[in-house]
Amino acid sequence: MNSTKFIYTYIRHRDEQELCRMEMRAFFGKDVPDNVIQSEVKVDPSRSPFMQARLEVWIQADSVDLLAQQATELQVDSSFKTVCLNDMELAGTKKISHAKRREIERQVGLQIKGEPELDHPEVLIGIVKLEDHWYAGKLIESSSDWHAHQQKPHMYSTALGTRLARAAVNIAVPHPEGVRVIDPCCGIGTVLVEALSMGIPIVGRDINPLVVYGSRKNIAYFELEGDVTIGPISEVNELYDVAIIDMPYNLFTHITAEGQLDILKEARRFAKSCLIITIENMDDMLREAGFAVADRCLARKGTFSREVVLCT
Repeated sequence: MNSTKFIYTYIRHRDEQELCRMEMRAFFGKDVPDNVIQSEVKVDPSRSPFMQARLEVWIQADSVDLLAQQATELQVDSSFKTVCLNDMELAGTKKISHAKRREIERQVGLQIKGEPELDHPEVLIGIVKLEDHWYAGKLIESSSDWHAHQQKPHMYSTALGTRLARAAVNIAVPHPEGVRVIDPCCGIGTVLVEALSMGIPIVGRDINPLVVYGSRKNIAYFELEGDVTIGPISEVNELYDVAIIDMPYNLFTHITAEGQLDILKEARRFAKSCLIITIENMDDMLREAGFAVADRCLARKGTFSREVVLCT
């Protein structure tokens, strides 16, 4: 029995390439430098801040004419619309003109048994050319609903950006079933909001009552539910599979290097793995705390960058 193949398309800024590829590695166990990746792993494209769409391959052929012939075998029980994805260059395959894409959509779509519907289709059928090969199948486009999280009622200037927070959650918890997650230095809850909005159960904690108040308000504002506790990381007494920590740093807090090391040692005590986000290299501290680096990248935004370090 053949496994289902999925094709994922991406849109990302040049500064986001390293972060995007680290997220790919978490989801798929591999990465590519291009804006298309193929995998047998099924991921909701709306989870990623970089994914544009996911195509579940139903048929494939060496030409669009042969693809159209294969489309005669497809039976779609819901109303459908065909969409050619080659509206931009995809992994070296040149963009196809608007007129040609419409022609391809009609050629393939007319062969599918079902009810075509241009305005409000129940199902999208994607068509894509990659190199000299053609694919078609069920298309799921990424939702941009998470963009609303960029405007929280409680914010501060040094908080993680929403895109970085969302990618960080995906890197730390790519496959969340049965995984226990904590953000023990949660601040105003940027990571918590992203995780909870993706259906990933996570608990939060912070030593500062004011930011805990803001975190709870932000979670409620987006009609999400999550527990956020006031207290130091040293009081965490349950075990977790993953901890996500946006490390407090000296530029904006009074924390010392010893305080940062204490956070890492506490995280090692209660978490099997940890995703650290930091503005400075912490390799020596990570080793002293007992962590080994499994993957890493630089998340850039203009001239500012943060290290994203996955530790086990």
